[in-house]
This record gives sequence, structure tokens and C-alpha cells, in this order.
Amino acid sequence: MRLLFIFFGISLSVLAIWLVWGGQWDAWSDVDRASQLLQSYGVSSALVGFALMVMDLVMPVPGTVVMSALGFLHGVILGGLIGFAGASVAGMLGYALGHACPERWSRKFLGAKDYERGHRLFARGGGWMVAVSRAVPILPEALAVTAGMVRMPWRKFLLSMTCGNLPMAFVFAWVGASGKSHPKLAVVLSLALPAVLWAAAWWHERKRPMWRNCHISVFP
Repeated sequence: MRLLFIFFGISLSVLAIWLVWGGQWDAWSDVDRASQLLQSYGVSSALVGFALMVMDLVMPVPGTVVMSALGFLHGVILGGLIGFAGASVAGMLGYALGHACPERWSRKFLGAKDYERGHRLFARGGGWMVAVSRAVPILPEALAVTAGMVRMPWRKFLLSMTCGNLPMAFVFAWVGASGKSHPKLAVVLSLALPAVLWAAAWWHERKRPMWRNCHISVFP
């Protein structure tokens, strides 16, 4: 039960930041305006876009809009790579933040039983949650920090996050590059493709039993 409260507590903290600072990010809520703002930085637009994606960890940055703007300015491939890199760095920083809390503190804070439940949850089924949540507001940050706190294997977290960030970044870069104004398909693909990629990774692992004896295995 404590784990659930902690997760919601982290989510509410992120939401509070969004409510306090969200009004100052209105200019980034529209693809056209975001593209113009990024373009004003000239050759540094890619770096600024990357920095914005990293800042999405703690600030109310509309990540999918920034990804679309990057696609508009730099094309699907480069724009997608920049968005993917920024989102991945943000996710790993969130995981590292949670992991920085010593295990004994996490056990004491969450309680021994809840800590073990959380560890088992993220070690076994947490990959699905991490992968599918990447295109959803607030949840990615809360899940990343919580996964770090309960010591989800970092390789599994990285794989799960990649399964979510990769399709999301390139789908929204395509949206920006193609000039789509109502990217409903992009939202659907950003939720469905991560699940497909994760299922493929899970199936591939189960088909190679010798990997289970290797220390780099991401599945228990």
C-alpha cells in the first residue's frame, strides 16, 4: 500500500509543477509555434530541442509537441533521433534519481513487504508499464523514479524505455515533418507500437533459453 501512495505522491508532485509552471509553456503547446521558437535558435535548435526533452523530467514540457517540431525542422530521421535521445536521457535520470535512494532507506520508507512487492512487480511485469506509458503525461516520470527506488534491473528498464521512446519519437517526428495537424493516429501508434516491441523482445528472450544463464539477461 505504501508503494501505491509513493507512486501517486510522485505523480502529484509532477502534476503540481505542471500546474505552477504550465502557463509559462503555452508557446510550446502548439507545433507551429514550437517550430518557430526552435527555428529562432538557428544551428542550436537541435540542442535546444534535446534539452527540452530532458527537462520534461521535472518541467511541464509538452514532449510530443517538441518531437513534432524537431521532425518539422530536421526531418523524420534526425528529428526522431534527437527526440529519442532526449526522452531516453530524461528517463534514465529519473531512474537514477530513484536508485540514488539507498536500498535500506527505500525498504524502511516503503516497508519491507511493499518494497519486495514493488521489486517483483517491476522485475516481472513492469516492463509493459514503462514501455506503454512513455507517451502518457506524468506517468513516465513517476514510473522511472519508482522503478529506480525498487531496484528494477537497469538493463530491463532501459530496454522497456527504449521500446516506448523509439516509436514515440519517430512517429511524432513524422507528424511534424508531414504537417499533420490532428495526430490521432500518432497517439494510437505511440501506445500500440511499444507494446508490440516489448512483446517481441519478451518472445525473443524466451526463445533463447541460453540467455537466461547470461548476466546481461534483462528478464528474470
